[in-house]
Amino acid sequence: MRKLKIVNVVGARPNFMKIAPIYDEMRAHPAIEPYLLHTGQHYDRAMSELFFNNLGLPEPDCYLGVGSGGHGAQTGKIMIGFEKTMQEIQADLVVVVGDVNSTIACGLVAVKMGIKLAHVEAGLRSFDRTMPEEINRILTDQISDYLFTTEASAKDNLVREGIDAEKIFFVGNVMIDTLLRHREKAAQRTVLEALGVKSGDFALVTLHRPSNVDHKEVFIGLMNALSALSTELPMVFPVHPRTRQRLTEFGLIDTLNACSGLHLVDPLGYQDFLKCMASARLVITDSGGIQEETTALGVPCVTARENTERPITVSEGTNVIVGRDPQRLTDAVRRILRGESKRGRVPTLWDGKAAGRIVNILWQNEGAPDAAAWGTGS
Repeated sequence: MRKLKIVNVVGARPNFMKIAPIYDEMRAHPAIEPYLLHTGQHYDRAMSELFFNNLGLPEPDCYLGVGSGGHGAQTGKIMIGFEKTMQEIQADLVVVVGDVNSTIACGLVAVKMGIKLAHVEAGLRSFDRTMPEEINRILTDQISDYLFTTEASAKDNLVREGIDAEKIFFVGNVMIDTLLRHREKAAQRTVLEALGVKSGDFALVTLHRPSNVDHKEVFIGLMNALSALSTELPMVFPVHPRTRQRLTEFGLIDTLNACSGLHLVDPLGYQDFLKCMASARLVITDSGGIQEETTALGVPCVTARENTERPITVSEGTNVIVGRDPQRLTDAVRRILRGESKRGRVPTLWDGKAAGRIVNILWQNEGAPDAAAWGTGS
C-alpha cells in the first residue's frame, strides 16, 4: 500500500515543540511517511541542536540553511529552497506550524504546487498588523486546506475572515502535548541548583521581540524595572542572542551583571527551561508560547506586550498583559508577590492529545478511502 507522504516544516525554535508530537504520531502510523524539513530560519545552530536533542527529534531529512536576513530576503530564500526540495520529494501534504517566515513561505510554495496544506495554530490574532507574525498568520490561514485551532476564538476569527468552517478543526494545543510529555523528565533536572535559585523563590524572564529589545528607550526602561525588582525576588534571565546583542549595543551588560539578584544566563535547553518555568514564582515574557505554557502549568505570567494573539491565556489562564510600561510591569509583579495572582484554569483540550487528533483528521481525509481512526486523538 502506498504511504501518505507528509512534509513537516520547522524553521525556528518554537516550531520544534509544536512539530515534535505531530511527527512522533506520524512515525508511529504504519501508512504515513513523515518527512522533517528544517529551513534554518533560526540561524543559531547550537541552540537549534540543543532543542532537537531535548525533544527527541531526529536529524532533519533536509536542512535548507537559509539563515538570517530581512523578511523579504529570508522568505524568498526559503521559497526557492523549499520548491526545489518539494520537486524531489513529491509529497502529498505539507504541515506548517505557528507564524514565522518559514510558515508562510513554505505554505505558499505548497499551494502553488498543488499540494495540500495544513496549518497548526490557525486563527490566532493579535489584531496588530505591525507585527510581521500577524501578517504570516492571516495569509497562511487564507491558503490552508486544514486549519487546526487551539481555542474557540480562533474559529470565530477564521469564519469572520471568510474561511469555510468545514476546513476548521478544534484539536487543542500541541505545545501542551510536548510540555506534558517532558514534564517528568524536566522535574529531574538539576538546573536550579546550577543557577543557585530555589523552587518558588525566583522569577523567570524572557524578552526577545523587536518591539521591546530594538527600541533603546523601551528596553532600558524594562531593564531598569527588572534590576529594581531583582532586589525583591531573584530573577533568571536566559538571554536570546538578539537580546544579548542589544544589551551590548546599548551598554547595559555591565550594569545588569552588577545586579546580584539578576542572573543573565545563556539560552537553556527545553527540559531545563521547562524545569525553571514550572518552578518559578512568576514568569515575565514577551513570548506567545510561554503565555500558553504558564497557563497550562498554573504559573503567574506577566506579558510585556501591548496585545496577545492568545486571549484564552488571559480570559481563562494565568496571564496578565502589561504593555511595555515599566511601571505597569513593576506593579503587576508586586501584586503577584503580595499573593494577588490569577488562579486560572487549563483550557479545553489542552490535554496532551492534540497531535493525535491532527494526525487522525489528516489520515481520515487524505489516507485510504476506508481509513480508520488512528492515534491518541480522542
